[in-house]
Amino acid sequence: MAYVRTVRTASGAIAVQVVWKSSRGSRDIEHLGSAHTDAEVELLKAVGAQRIAAGQDPLPLDVVAAQEPAALEITSSQMGRLLDAIAAVYRQLGLDKACGKDAVFEQLVTARIIEPTSKQDAARVLAEAGVRALSYRTVKRRLPGYATPEWRDRLSGACAAAADLGPSALILYDVTTLWFETDSGDGFREPGFSKERRLDPQITVGLLTDATGMPLMVDAFEGNRAETKTIIPLVQRFVAAQGIAGVTVVADAGMMSEANLADIEDAGWNFVIGGKLPDLPYVVKQWRHDNPDREPADGMVLTQPTIMGPKADQRRRTTIYQYKTDRARRSVHGIEQQVAKAEKAVAGQAAIKRNRFVTLTGGTRHHQPRARSEGPDAGRVEALRHQHHRRRPGLGDRRLPPPVAHRARLPDVQTRPTRPAGLPPQTRIH
Repeated sequence: MAYVRTVRTASGAIAVQVVWKSSRGSRDIEHLGSAHTDAEVELLKAVGAQRIAAGQDPLPLDVVAAQEPAALEITSSQMGRLLDAIAAVYRQLGLDKACGKDAVFEQLVTARIIEPTSKQDAARVLAEAGVRALSYRTVKRRLPGYATPEWRDRLSGACAAAADLGPSALILYDVTTLWFETDSGDGFREPGFSKERRLDPQITVGLLTDATGMPLMVDAFEGNRAETKTIIPLVQRFVAAQGIAGVTVVADAGMMSEANLADIEDAGWNFVIGGKLPDLPYVVKQWRHDNPDREPADGMVLTQPTIMGPKADQRRRTTIYQYKTDRARRSVHGIEQQVAKAEKAVAGQAAIKRNRFVTLTGGTRHHQPRARSEGPDAGRVEALRHQHHRRRPGLGDRRLPPPVAHRARLPDVQTRPTRPAGLPPQTRIH
């Protein structure tokens, strides 16, 4: 750094000097001369400016021709708003405090939100977002700590605190499977019932959420463990960790065996399980008989006391039936499509495949249309879903009054026809 300065001498003259200053603090002073008039001072200052600018090209400030703006090279970019939003929610949920401000875990969470990919590929995702990721070796060193139950419990506590659970909670449960590219199991990764119909070793992952879908607790189980054997241990861990007195568990019917239902009731909890109807229930038949000229309202609810369980331990519960217009429309549309396929197969316009509306007798094709209200033993009832409910003490045998609207009848309550006796049993794929 250099600059020109003026100093008044003892004789009254003005000395003009050039000061050369380095970054280390040292200075060199070059004396240019002494002036007695203002003109001489300006002349010496101009000489000092030339001395400082010696060897430097002058700026082309006198060029008046139009210049094309040069494009600047972009060396890097960052998804700033996306990264800021993820970081803000991460801290709002308290996950940074729960994991001890672990930068590796936060980067893995950020990468997985941006693009669900592997841990090894997370570095690429973060690099594309403009973040300098930690090495994969660092990630592998942290994995044993992330796999401990204590780590998951800390994260679960942060999510439960953000969900603001009260003394009782409504929790939803479901499972999925994760498969691994390996030839043999190791006691934890084992071949089992795969939702993706794979034979590779897998693990089963169970997730608890609140009514809004907020994750509350996650756990992993052996790949060959039945889904019905996963729900009770996870709910027990959650209740013990959060100190919740009352729990209502919501799950699919496939998750709830009769033993699970009994365990939930014995623990003092409630449950709601959903499923499709195998036949037309009595309460629906009765409603149709009492209201022959009315259609059910969208969302209409009917209830019916039900005795469930083995004879040695029968329990009284409540089944809730709900009618949805949109569900009825989709079900009827699916039936009409299958009927159309059956008609084309009978007419020779399409190849004959397994179809519940086609009966094969020798070489003759017969189309078998079914009435929409055919008997209760004909199969699944369309447009209705039922939920088994644990009966609360004190309700007795009262039924909730169904909120029925002004429509005419039940045209969308249909039964699925039975499978012809000549066809092999149909394989169910979950």
